[in-house]
Amino acid sequence: MDKDILPVEDASELSDWRLPLSFMKGRHSESIDGLPPMDESWRVKERLKTWSVALALCLNIGVDPPDVMKTNPCARNECWIDPLSRSPQKAMEQIGNNLQKQYERWQPRARYKQLLDPTTDEVRKLCLALRKNAKNERVLFHYNGHGVPKPTTNGEIWVFNKSYTQYIPLSIYDLQVWMGKPSVYVFDCSQAGQIVDSFKLFARERESEFFLESSTNVSNSQMNCFGLLEGSILLAACGSKELLPMNPKLPADLFTACLTTPVKTALLWFCLQRVSKLVKGVTIDMIDQIPGKLNDRKTPLGELNWIFTAITDTIAWNTLPRELFQKLFRQDLLVASLFRNFLLAERIMRSYNCTPESHPILPPTYQHPLWYAWDLAVDHIMSQIPQLLNKTAEYNPSTFFPEQLNAFQVWLISAPDINQPPTQLPIILQFLLSQAHRLQALELLGRYLDMGPEAVHAALSVGIFPYVLKLLASKLRELQPILVFIWAKILAVDNGCQSDLVKDGGYKYFISVLADNTMQYEYRTMAAFILSAISKNYQKGKEVCLQNNVISICLAQLDEPNAVLKQWLAICLGRLWYKYDAARWCGVRDSAHDKIAPLLWDEIPEVRASAVYCLGTYISNTSDDGQRNSHAINIEQNAGVMLLSLVTDGSPLVRRELVAAFHGIIQQYEREFQIAALRCSENERMVPSNLSTSLTPGGWINVFIDATQDTDARHNGVSGRSPQNGDLINGEGFVGSYYGSSSDSSETEDKVFDTPPKVGPGSQSFGVPVARYHDTLSTRSMYAQIWRGIQILASDPCPFVSQQAENIIQTVHDKIRQTSKARNISMPSLTTSLSAPTTASPTLRTTTTKAHTIGRSPRGGITPVITVEPLPSPQSYIPSPVHTLPPRMKKMSDGDSDSDKSDSNGTSSSCTTHFCDWCSKYFANSLMKQPQDCDRFSESYLQREFRFLRNNTMREDAKQLKDNLDKAKFTDQIFVNKETKTPQDLMFHPYLPQLVVLHKTSWSVWDIDQGSKLCTYNNGNTTSKITAAEFINPHDISFLLTGTDDGSVRIWKNYSSEDGNNNPKMITCWRALSDIQHGSKNVGMVLEWEQQTGLLYTTGDVRYIRVWDTHKELKIQDIITGAESCVTSLALDVHDKSLMVAGCGDGTVRLYDKRNPMSSSLVQVLREHTSWVLDVHVQQPINNIVSVSSNGEVRKWDPRFTKSVHGFTTMLGTNVCTVHHSVDLLACASYQAIKLYNIESKDVVSNIKYHDGFMGQRIGPTKSLAFHPYKLWMAAGGTDGLISIYSSERKK
Repeated sequence: MDKDILPVEDASELSDWRLPLSFMKGRHSESIDGLPPMDESWRVKERLKTWSVALALCLNIGVDPPDVMKTNPCARNECWIDPLSRSPQKAMEQIGNNLQKQYERWQPRARYKQLLDPTTDEVRKLCLALRKNAKNERVLFHYNGHGVPKPTTNGEIWVFNKSYTQYIPLSIYDLQVWMGKPSVYVFDCSQAGQIVDSFKLFARERESEFFLESSTNVSNSQMNCFGLLEGSILLAACGSKELLPMNPKLPADLFTACLTTPVKTALLWFCLQRVSKLVKGVTIDMIDQIPGKLNDRKTPLGELNWIFTAITDTIAWNTLPRELFQKLFRQDLLVASLFRNFLLAERIMRSYNCTPESHPILPPTYQHPLWYAWDLAVDHIMSQIPQLLNKTAEYNPSTFFPEQLNAFQVWLISAPDINQPPTQLPIILQFLLSQAHRLQALELLGRYLDMGPEAVHAALSVGIFPYVLKLLASKLRELQPILVFIWAKILAVDNGCQSDLVKDGGYKYFISVLADNTMQYEYRTMAAFILSAISKNYQKGKEVCLQNNVISICLAQLDEPNAVLKQWLAICLGRLWYKYDAARWCGVRDSAHDKIAPLLWDEIPEVRASAVYCLGTYISNTSDDGQRNSHAINIEQNAGVMLLSLVTDGSPLVRRELVAAFHGIIQQYEREFQIAALRCSENERMVPSNLSTSLTPGGWINVFIDATQDTDARHNGVSGRSPQNGDLINGEGFVGSYYGSSSDSSETEDKVFDTPPKVGPGSQSFGVPVARYHDTLSTRSMYAQIWRGIQILASDPCPFVSQQAENIIQTVHDKIRQTSKARNISMPSLTTSLSAPTTASPTLRTTTTKAHTIGRSPRGGITPVITVEPLPSPQSYIPSPVHTLPPRMKKMSDGDSDSDKSDSNGTSSSCTTHFCDWCSKYFANSLMKQPQDCDRFSESYLQREFRFLRNNTMREDAKQLKDNLDKAKFTDQIFVNKETKTPQDLMFHPYLPQLVVLHKTSWSVWDIDQGSKLCTYNNGNTTSKITAAEFINPHDISFLLTGTDDGSVRIWKNYSSEDGNNNPKMITCWRALSDIQHGSKNVGMVLEWEQQTGLLYTTGDVRYIRVWDTHKELKIQDIITGAESCVTSLALDVHDKSLMVAGCGDGTVRLYDKRNPMSSSLVQVLREHTSWVLDVHVQQPINNIVSVSSNGEVRKWDPRFTKSVHGFTTMLGTNVCTVHHSVDLLACASYQAIKLYNIESKDVVSNIKYHDGFMGQRIGPTKSLAFHPYKLWMAAGGTDGLISIYSSERKK
């Protein structure tokens, strides 16, 4: 079709760009579920600390080991001290002290013990003592074996005897027992890799022995060594066959120097490289004179240390597996420092042909590109040292961190792959330590977290959490927005952080932000979300929020104009007082339900749903003592009545929460709703007209059925009727209005309580406990209304809503049946049916002759006693004894909307929604990213542009149809196929070659060009039939709207696909008309869609036209038709947008001005038709009205006059007709003929009686007709299932 598209000067000026899209929100395109549970591997499972350190130095100064041939000169310095420069004893002590100080730089609080040229006993005693004191913490064993022989292949290292005359072997096997686990070992000696190999071998042997031994024979030492390999960390200076470097310019303990003094060692190594010659004036002696301190980042030495930490952390993050990174670099401060420095040791020692080894094994990192950044930073700083020492220049800080920030920013704007985290992510953590870079780093971090849950998980894995947690103590106002943003992102992905915020007092930060009315809406919204996350199923979180007046703060802002803020204020309140009675009573004191009530009618469905959730948790709370006072009951009843108005809300999101809220109410008043169920079930046959009540001294209400009155009522023809759609049943079982009980019912109730009847031989009764509720008319009316609301929701077009409502009804009925079965009593049939009653009036009769005590049941169980049977004759009626309905049972469940629970039978007894979790995804997804449609070079934008150009071409071509109308004959049959079902209606897509065929309960989509069926799909209506359909967003990605004769509307996406992956999916549904009246001739539902405004006009077998705003998913107007018959057709003036035309079953054509108030919107009634109006059409752009009636009368009207300006009569027996959208063309069909008329000239354009082609058969009775809006195509569907498309031009 590309070659047929007309070029335009500027595609961005096409009118389709200005048309709004409907049903494109997240609630339509997503499943209402939260994010999948996050893998909390980022959280360190077990934090360990190294509290005890043993420093074993076997140097034997002055005596070289016998198995090592040293060069002359060779490396001598130990801990940067020349041992030969002083006496051996003093040198040994100073070396030990220096090593301890070097370790204290990384862990100053640890307990250090030195072993200077130790014996085996000294090592054993110290290791056992350290393990005993450390308990389950780590112990570090540092071994320097430069003065003893190399480790043996038997797994032994060397120490001394007491007189230092012999080298004594110390088995690693024994050392494992003494050290236990968890432990860290550092071996600085030649062939240190041999120790690592032996250690692993011995550890595996121990585990094998452990499994072979009987559990009763396992000693404590064996138990302590089980899992030794997993609990041990080893660092070795070189491989099992390698010797340590002997370069005299290097320290003898080069490996130890790298581990404990990395910056100094790195600078020394830098000066020894050839590249250092490029830096003039720098000598090795200057290394110790570099100005500054390691912990002062503003000095050269401090900045070098800062850069080194950032680079080694980043190399480890980008190289190691996540779990290993967590264990080695985030679990223990000292271990993390050692492994960061170990990366440097690997780089330096490999340059001297030594390969350091470790357990766990690390991948090689010595060639990582970031080492070049380290070399550049060292080069930049060292080049300034001569001038700094001479004080001839000021220090110029390194550009390393600004360059890394720029690199991170470039990565963010380069459309990166989120599954590959940026290299610079760990460096961002170091920026947070710098006040100068903190704000910029936080902003970049926020942009990264905004990329989605994967980014949040990566940031948490790298260790961002403790940094942003500590920043909550900051008082800087400029940090508030970005910190709130970051925390909203974190909690949206991992709600488990709530305990950390409560423990460290971080919640106060967000309370202050929420209470600050000068803060922007979006940040207050995020603060409300964070507080709601803190309160979610976390008692301590709820308590601190209550103590800090979060309820009052939220209630005070409910009138803010921002919808998302109101939504999260309501959710925060709901989560705060859910199962927390103290918070609920705080809300009661602040009249919370009255302040939340206006949100129930908010324009935004998410706000309405959050208000329902909030009120639902408010009502369904259980008091601490299990009792409810009259004030609480009154509030709950008022809130319950408020919720009733949302039973027919246009958003499934709201109705889902409504079912959950009703379920909470039923849980709290289970006994009362069981009575309501008995009164309202099975066509109301369970409550005869002779029912009356009386209050007993024991706190019960006796309900009496008088047999004689019942007999009189039967003779007088008195019988009840079942509730119809839209009705509610009052507390006495009489049919009343939706919002209250009838006056007759009220009078009856007053009489009952004034003169309580007595139990006589001709009556039966059952008792109802009132210890915990007031059984007045208003309360029972409320229970019956809510129960009726649940019954209406059980027939909701949304499968989730109807299923949950049916589950609630079934649960209540099951409770009654279970108790009845336990008492061996037959119960009546309890159903959710809303059908009309049978003519026979039933009576209530017990199935046992045993009398039950009137009063409280000692076990608190139900004693149902009534059964429904047809009325017996007066002669056969036997009086029945008194029975009681029991006190309220234990609650059905304590189901939470955030969790699934089941009863003992395995059936779900909780009404579960995931609305709040789904709302949380708003913060987990990107909030900053612009839609792709805003990018004129994105694929989605170009696709839309193509569609709009295609549409424009189609409309431009349609302007030429008038010139071709005289030549149009519709003799060419371009499409013919047969459906298995009779097509009820046909509809062309305006821009795609598609024909939608409507059946009673399904629809099919045909590809006109290919002549093939694309799909057939069930509409989901089983007891009703489809009577109308419309295309939503036809100019873009289209949806299919179907309307059924029960008043329900369903909207489908992927309506033409049936490939298994993209099946048609219902994105929303609601009951647009709630009280359709069926008669002998029904039109069902009539629809008219207005794309420009997003308004849906619905009518049909009702006396009004209901207008729905689909953007708000709210009913905005009911226009009374003023007719005594149904509305058969509807038409809109799409240009002027004020005129609406309705054709009625009484032959009138009624004109409405949509700008007028509802009471005066009817402005004209046209009365020339004498029979059923089949179709009305508004011709554009002249606004003339064309109407066609069932007796063939055609009238053209000028809306300014009451008489038609043009008219003629088509063939008799017209049963279906249609008017073309673009030209004056009318098609009418009778039994076996279709005629097309030129409306203006009254001429017959075409007369179709036979199929063209080889079939040569007579056409069957025509059931449906449709014109293509922009082409001279007409589709006809017959009762035989045959579908044909006729065109004025032959198919190419």
